[in-house]
Amino acid sequence: MDFNLFMNDVVDAARKDIKEAGYEELKSTEDVDKALTRDGTTLVMVNSTCGCAGGVARPAAANAIHYDKRPEHLVTVFAGQDRDATEKAREYFEGYPPSSPSFAFLKDGKIVTMLERHDIEGFSAVDVIGKLQNVFDEYCEEV
Repeated sequence: MDFNLFMNDVVDAARKDIKEAGYEELKSTEDVDKALTRDGTTLVMVNSTCGCAGGVARPAAANAIHYDKRPEHLVTVFAGQDRDATEKAREYFEGYPPSSPSFAFLKDGKIVTMLERHDIEGFSAVDVIGKLQNVFDEYCEEV
């Protein structure tokens, strides 16, 4: 099998997983600016093709939002794929180094907190769901 075809399949599956979970895919810098400057709470999932993204981060992203409190906006950028959009999103994550996979939590367009790769890798999806829901408890309203 051609490696590029294999990687396209991996990327397509990763995109599908997060979109089916209800996250809006941001593919351009304009998409990012529009989405990350909205009022309210926004969870940004920085997607990637690594194992901890597929085995932990995406399942956590999909399941954490089935909760009494959740962000008003769910968006995703894809590190290594949609480079301009990802770099633009990272400009909003002031004080945090680039990290993927990761979750950034913004309120009214300002970074509040972030779960970085070291908060995801080596943990279970259930652990990361708990971490995300702790953030939701602190910053989100009941739905």
